[in-house]
Amino acid sequence: MITVADELAFRQHRGEVSPILANVYLPYVLDVWFEEVVKAHCEKAAYLCRDADDFVCAFQTKRDAERFYSALGKRLGRLGLELAAEKTRILSLSRCRQDEKVRCDFLGFTFCWGTNRAGTAQLQRRTSRKKLRSAIANFTAWIKENRNRRLKDLFKELNTKLRGYYNYYGVRGNYAPLAAFFSQADRLLFK
Repeated sequence: MITVADELAFRQHRGEVSPILANVYLPYVLDVWFEEVVKAHCEKAAYLCRDADDFVCAFQTKRDAERFYSALGKRLGRLGLELAAEKTRILSLSRCRQDEKVRCDFLGFTFCWGTNRAGTAQLQRRTSRKKLRSAIANFTAWIKENRNRRLKDLFKELNTKLRGYYNYYGVRGNYAPLAAFFSQADRLLFK
């Protein structure tokens, strides 16, 4: 019987680590280490939000973030894992500096500071532009493939697609991107 550690050591020796194995091993490599070691060495609060192999860490001080960033690469490197350089960076996302317009994309949403209707600072979630364009392109391809189907069957599947999209992206404050997707879907369907 081959354990996860044996498989990781074998793939590490050959110079390859599969994404699936990384997803299985990451809770032990990152989550436990973050809770037990990183938080204990931080000056102020630290938070980790992870979904499969994507994660965001939030720190109250820049010094804590920089120390974590340098230690994370070393920790993952020892286990044969590596960070995606194009997706990894330190951002200063603070409600005190809203004028900087710093944005962070995570799990299909763009996070940025803004104000709500009452004028209070609030972290806002919007559908990322890349995901919105991708969803419209996928919808266009689906329409082209299914335009000869009976309307009853077409609309049944259409409602399922729209419901799934709204269930994922239907969060407070994300009305404009949802309306843009619906208007494009309506236009494409009519065409």
